[in-house]
Amino acid sequence: MIAFKDRSEEDELMDDMSLDENQLEAILADINKANTLLGGNRITLKAIHRLIRKFPQKSYRIVDMGCGDGSMLREVAAFCSKLGIEAEFIGIDLNEKSIQIAKKRGSSYSEVSYLKRDILALNEEELKCDILLCTLTLHHFQDKEIVKFINKFAELAHIGVIINDLERNKIAYHLFKVFSAVFMKTDIARNDGLISIKSGFNKKELLSFSGLLPEMRHLIRRRWVFRYEWTFWHPNNLINE
Repeated sequence: MIAFKDRSEEDELMDDMSLDENQLEAILADINKANTLLGGNRITLKAIHRLIRKFPQKSYRIVDMGCGDGSMLREVAAFCSKLGIEAEFIGIDLNEKSIQIAKKRGSSYSEVSYLKRDILALNEEELKCDILLCTLTLHHFQDKEIVKFINKFAELAHIGVIINDLERNKIAYHLFKVFSAVFMKTDIARNDGLISIKSGFNKKELLSFSGLLPEMRHLIRRRWVFRYEWTFWHPNNLINE
């Protein structure tokens, strides 16, 4: 029996930097397929739209932390273009192979760029942004690391931060076994998907993390397909509540 009371501390196989680019590209393709079929990225898109309505500006800089192959950021760029929102987009990832895949796949998006950086080593002057995204990345880290990440996110984002991540849920775990057997091609994506769900969050944990940023305003909501949306922003910058 698997206990879901606490977050798993198992390492995901895709985090192994020794994976070659072809392996990593196949794994990321499986993850992207799951997000497309299940509609998980819409959570982030809707949250971006809400923040932009709250904080109207002429243009925006949107940064995606842990961007992988850049699929989320390209979807955000297309979304903003459709709405007539002028923006610059930057994807950040520690894995050089992911960055190279992102650059290859995003060559037609002139407004999107990708950088290999250590998130925690970034400073405000180096990568100040308006909106910071973190999609399906936070669960890869242990609680002590997450505390450092969210403080760094709040420092870098002038407007706010949107975190879209997994709910730790027994039903989701067993449903994913069926889904991955049908729709995923790589064993690593199937394996890591299960670990990801065990490493996900419950609302009490996210509320506890949010309490470490009392200067921010927080919205934590359970979303479709066993996800949580956690948006936090600087209330002093707010134009329209």
